[in-house]
Amino acid sequence: MAAAFAERERDRRDAADRIEVVTGGTRPADRVHDVVVEAMRELDVDLRDRTPREVTPEELQAMDLVVTMGCSASDVCPAAWNGENRDWGLDDPHGRPIEEVREIRDEIEARVVALFDELLSETPSAG
Repeated sequence: MAAAFAERERDRRDAADRIEVVTGGTRPADRVHDVVVEAMRELDVDLRDRTPREVTPEELQAMDLVVTMGCSASDVCPAAWNGENRDWGLDDPHGRPIEEVREIRDEIEARVVALFDELLSETPSAG
């Protein structure tokens, strides 16, 4: 959900030249859960073709900021990594009823929008 919202915000704000979105997990599921697909479809975001993947230490090394949803990335971040890790401490939507998944979805969306507000206020525009 966070990656989809981040991609949408990046595109809405025309920030593809300044923000790269890389998604992955430390212990990814085999598929995006049906209830998550349903909750995101309600906001016209289609996750049916997405497949969770594992993030690599090499990918993390190249990142300035890593956002985790409820787990630290410290166990996979390279020892010499100097980036910032923010853990949003969100509940895992797996196995939860749609009402709770919607709440998690809405919290993720709000946090992503706020993060983009913060990041883009710090980044000079190329115009």
